[in-house]
Amino acid sequence: MRPRPLLTLLFAFLLIPATAFSQSGKTYGSKLTLKEPTLVSAILANPKAYVGKVVQVKGIIVDVCSKRGCWMEISGDKPYTKLRVKVEDGEIVFPVSAKGQEAVVEGELTEIKLTKEQALERAKHQAEEYGKPFDPAAVQDTVIYQLKGLGAVVR
Repeated sequence: MRPRPLLTLLFAFLLIPATAFSQSGKTYGSKLTLKEPTLVSAILANPKAYVGKVVQVKGIIVDVCSKRGCWMEISGDKPYTKLRVKVEDGEIVFPVSAKGQEAVVEGELTEIKLTKEQALERAKHQAEEYGKPFDPAAVQDTVIYQLKGLGAVVR
């Protein structure tokens, strides 16, 4: 059987846009400017070294704010590690459908110091968002680190 050049050309034409999209992904917010990602494990191991700096991280989106799309969590390079990316409400909206996709994100690492009352309120809010029971005795962290998201590519 001889290949049909017209069908081959048509098939190649249809694949080009799909391939181009899969390599670049969908951009949210500003265009990425950094060349190399920083490992999430490196940031979590020594967060004070990165506070106030713009970094790029790469990972699988493990969760997205289901109410406003105003945050997402990126898995780290080590098991059970993740980093939250928070954006200004309405400026960037991450779709819930992005969960499970790979993301490359740039943002400024911020340190947020919470009082015990703020930490309890935050934990209660997160329990409501995740649909989990709230246990005030389990609240320990009063300092959290997260990226103030500037831009992301999701693919």
